[in-house]
Amino acid sequence: MATPRLLERYRKEVVPALEKEFGYKNVMQVPHIERVVLNIGMGEALQNAKALDAAANDLTIIAGQKPVFTKAKRSIAAFKLREGNTIGVTVTLRSERMWSFLDRLMSIALPRQRDFRGVSPDSFDGRGNYSLGLREQLIWPEINYDKIDKMSGMAVTVVTTAKTDEEGRRLLALLGMPFRK
Repeated sequence: MATPRLLERYRKEVVPALEKEFGYKNVMQVPHIERVVLNIGMGEALQNAKALDAAANDLTIIAGQKPVFTKAKRSIAAFKLREGNTIGVTVTLRSERMWSFLDRLMSIALPRQRDFRGVSPDSFDGRGNYSLGLREQLIWPEINYDKIDKMSGMAVTVVTTAKTDEEGRRLLALLGMPFRK
């Protein structure tokens, strides 16, 4: 399999730029992306089991990998939720699948959003990891509009080895993440 386009860019352009900008003495100090986690939480899965299967199918198509069903850790009476109920699906991408997913996210899916003006540069967690919420799965070209029964959003978390938010923000910006000005 050929090396993903974004990984080539990371190695040739991003690493030297980050070394120069932050003064790293060793290539191993340069932050990199460890994994990307996709998550769809389905509160309605309690009443409609087919919705969870549809979400799992969509996530499989988007990520190219079979998702894992997540279960409730504790009971919440107000939500009619019992411990152990299946409430969502999640998938963790690493290596080539991760790089190709990020490339598709930044160059194809995000620009297809309605009224897109860039993603928030403030959604970092304090340790260089970035989280992003998507409102609908239709921004992915792989998803067939006719087969969708209900729109479902998803959370995308990019886990990096950056020590600070500034390093993580710069890493993603150099990779091509379309941050809002």
